[in-house]
Order: sequence, then structure tokens, then C-alpha cells
Amino acid sequence: MSGRHARGNEAETAAEPEATTELTEPTEPTEPTKEAPRETILQQLGGVSGMIYSTVPVVVFAVVFSLTSLVPALIAAVGVAVAIAVWRLVRGEPLQPAVSGLFGVGIGAFIAYRTGQAKGFFLLGIWYSAVLAAGFLISVLVRWPLAGVIWHGINGDGQGWRADKDLLRGYSLATLLWAVVFGSKFAVQNWLYDTDQTGWLAFARIAMGYPLAGLALLGTFWAVQRARRKSGQARPA
Repeated sequence: MSGRHARGNEAETAAEPEATTELTEPTEPTEPTKEAPRETILQQLGGVSGMIYSTVPVVVFAVVFSLTSLVPALIAAVGVAVAIAVWRLVRGEPLQPAVSGLFGVGIGAFIAYRTGQAKGFFLLGIWYSAVLAAGFLISVLVRWPLAGVIWHGINGDGQGWRADKDLLRGYSLATLLWAVVFGSKFAVQNWLYDTDQTGWLAFARIAMGYPLAGLALLGTFWAVQRARRKSGQARPA
């Protein structure tokens, strides 16, 4: 009896691992986490709608001023800028471009109101272009061209590209292009400001805004792609 009982215990013990194996459910492999797609520069600037929204307060100011006087024009421009910011907030669109636009319109309206001159509405933008032109030019002189610093900063690539002479030269060329764009905006609009041509100043503000920026972006892309081909890097800028 004891031999049979011992052999029975051995058989039950041998069967236990099989039962445990049957109860174990295989784990499913986890899918790799996908990185969120990076926004383009245009998207970070508010997209095409953001470009359009930024021109509306300027157009409203110029039209209302030509039909009435300074104060109604300022009220209309600020009111439109506030409405655009609220509209973008309700729609869940990027708020930063709208807030920046509202801030710029508010400062311009304050300057115009304090000076009593409609052209004061554009003074902040004129000197902002001068500061940017100087900043882009200086960045080339110190071998930290802002076109490359901004691009790789946005994309999180670091600033190791400066070790590549071809890339440094390409970004320097692109940065000089931006310096020319901002410098020309300052020169033309400052001349219109000094000659009291408010209507043409509003036109220049719009015509020399995003259109010139678009050309500068195309020039930047061309310069950097050309530099990458020379340095043997095929990936996009």
C-alpha cells in the first residue's frame, strides 16, 4: 500500500507543472510608442489662418481711419484683434500667435493714441524689423547664424551642426537673407513713416510681411539643402 501511495504522489507532483503551464496566458507584445509628429514652422506660426488673421487688424485700422478719424480706427483695430484671439481660443487653435498679434496691436494703438498720429500705429513694427535685422547680421558675424539656431532649436536636434563647415556656410547665407528682408522692411517703412504716408505704410506693412517671409523661407530651404548635399547629408533640413 505504501509503495502505491508513494508512486501516486510522484505522479501528481509530475503533473503539477503541466497544469501550471496551461493556466499561464501568453503576454502580448506591446506596440512601440509612436512619437507625436513635429509641427512645421508654418504650423507653429499659426498656419495660413494665422497669417490672414494677423493682417486683418491692420486693414481694419487703415480703412476705418480713412473713413473717420484716429480714435475710432484704434478702437476698431483693437476690437478685431480681441475678437480674433477669442475666436481662436473657442476653436482650440494655437493661441500664442493670436496673443502676440493682440499684444502688437495694443502697443501700436497705445503709441498712436499717445502721439496723436495714425502712423504711430506702425512704429513698433518698424523698429522690431530693425532689431531683427541687426540680430540676424550679428549672429553671422559671431558664427552662430540664427537661421540654423532657430531651425535646430525648434526640431530639438541640438547645435552640433556648427561643426560642419558646409552647413555653417549654408545657414550663414540663409541668415543673411533674413537680415536683408528685415532690413528692407525697416528702410521702406521708416521712410514712409518719416514722410507721413500712413496709407502706403499700411500697405507696405501687409505686402512686406508674410510674402517676403515666404521668399526668405524658400531661400533658406535652398541654401541649407545645397549645403547638405555638399556635406553628404541627404536628409531634409
